[in-house]
Amino acid sequence: MVAEAVAIVVDEPVVGIVLARGLGSRMRAAQPDAVHPLTPAQRAAAAAGYKGMMPLTGADGRERPFLDWVLSAMADAGFTDVALVVAPSPSDGTADPLREYYTGRGTPRRLRLSFVVQAAPRGTADAVVAAADWIVGRAFVVLNADNRYDATDLRALREAPGPALPVYTRAELVARSGIAAERVAAFALLQITPDGDLADIVEKPDAALMASAGAHALISMNCWRGDARVMQACRDVALSARGEFELPAAMRLAITRGVRIRALPARGPVLDLSRQDDVAGVVARLQAEEAHP
Repeated sequence: MVAEAVAIVVDEPVVGIVLARGLGSRMRAAQPDAVHPLTPAQRAAAAAGYKGMMPLTGADGRERPFLDWVLSAMADAGFTDVALVVAPSPSDGTADPLREYYTGRGTPRRLRLSFVVQAAPRGTADAVVAAADWIVGRAFVVLNADNRYDATDLRALREAPGPALPVYTRAELVARSGIAAERVAAFALLQITPDGDLADIVEKPDAALMASAGAHALISMNCWRGDARVMQACRDVALSARGEFELPAAMRLAITRGVRIRALPARGPVLDLSRQDDVAGVVARLQAEEAHP
């Protein structure tokens, strides 16, 4: 059943939050020289910035949005209660494709799905705060709608004893996920304590820092498990230079307040659907898989 967010407490101890509010600027950027042109339906989704609603065809021959595979992996990992953080309904009365699909033929069978509205695209930490009344103090795992994380890694995160994040090595992320090495080199770099806790996270590391870290540099894919202390850090985090309230910065703030964030070794793959030239690779990976959210 799909419903608007309501402040109720359910038995599920760890809930999922999928960030589907972004503007999709990178996906909307035209790529006229793409080796693998998009289908008309895919071009329409890209032009609208609807990364999670990018239509793909799986093993069952049925065209589905990419988000179906994201939610299916969450169900495989044991989640039963998930909220999609979305934009407000269009003011001109036109249909929102995401809501229309997930309240109709795409209604999940293995998940209780809710919608949480983030009034403005003010960043990932603000998106978590927007879901606070739905979370109602429960532990939560937050992830991106344009990343399909492996169910094994998501299960480890759900079963962790407290705040945590999956940690990938640069070399393995490239090998198992098919993400170009030059793109991975721009991902957030992690520093881990000898006890296996997150010590720091460096967003947008420069080339010299990434080169010094080598092929076994530890990488974040912006997937986190949080609790009430993390939620408070999301409320308190300062505005970034980009003009957003960002989740990695909130996690750093939580660390300074004494919150232990466990670093969980993860292998992936993580399928990334950020740009138009990601579509062909994701299609190749998912065409042999069925999605059953």
